[in-house]
Amino acid sequence: MNSNASFVLKVLVASTAVSVLLKYGGPTLSIPATPASALIGVFLLPVIVATALWWRAAAAQG
Repeated sequence: MNSNASFVLKVLVASTAVSVLLKYGGPTLSIPATPASALIGVFLLPVIVATALWWRAAAAQG
């Protein structure tokens, strides 16, 4: 049970840190509002997750 609480706490702290970073650091980034930027923002995370899952599955097989 302690490991589950620890994991939830770590996720909560990481989420808070990312949120604060985006709120205060995000406006300093000069990303143009173009369709290409929007597509990169939408598809980047799923591609990273899919790559990580594929890598993990490949490592588990051999």
